[in-house]
Amino acid sequence: MSQRDLTLAEARVLAVLVEKQATVPDTYPMSLNALVAGCNQKTARDPVMSLTEPEVLQALEGLREQHLVNEVSGTRVTRYEHNMPRGLGVPGAAAALLTVLALRGPQTAAELRANSERLHRFADTSSVEAFLDELAGKTPPRVIKLPRAPGGREPRWAHLLCGEANVPAVAVGTGPLPPLPAAAAPAVSAEDFAALQAEVAALRTLVQRMAAELGIDPS
Repeated sequence: MSQRDLTLAEARVLAVLVEKQATVPDTYPMSLNALVAGCNQKTARDPVMSLTEPEVLQALEGLREQHLVNEVSGTRVTRYEHNMPRGLGVPGAAAALLTVLALRGPQTAAELRANSERLHRFADTSSVEAFLDELAGKTPPRVIKLPRAPGGREPRWAHLLCGEANVPAVAVGTGPLPPLPAAAAPAVSAEDFAALQAEVAALRTLVQRMAAELGIDPS
């Protein structure tokens, strides 16, 4: 059976299972309640979602049909475990990168190395890029390198588990910058303003990542 594109809910559920296996192994395989909480947590998530139990159950059923999730029997509470590496035909290191992309949105190779450390420790950024290139070369491709944003030093990568990458011009969660007042517009060129937008978005992303690492809610 050929594998179809995942829904956003399926990608989130699958990524949460991979993440929690590494970060909280004592509670893995995961119960439905724990999965819902993991999918909807506000830190280290981009975008933040509000999935209901029926929606998570529907996502689990879809993932089981794709041989990406297994239901664990023999316990009082039904629990679930992932089968991402085998189901997608990727090594564990690549699965870690896909997981972080599915949880946190597009990132540079350096950001991916830092954010995936608890899932897989990469020797350096070049090793991350090697796995990304391998994922991009698969059929179908699993990731895509995005055009460099104005003012950005490094290109970002996005996952393709849900099909074509849907990436807004401004980072998710930051919102568009307000326009300059009419009187001030002539003093700033379009090129300088675009660079300023990119710098502010990068700073907001950095603050969100630092808040996630400290376990606080940036909102």
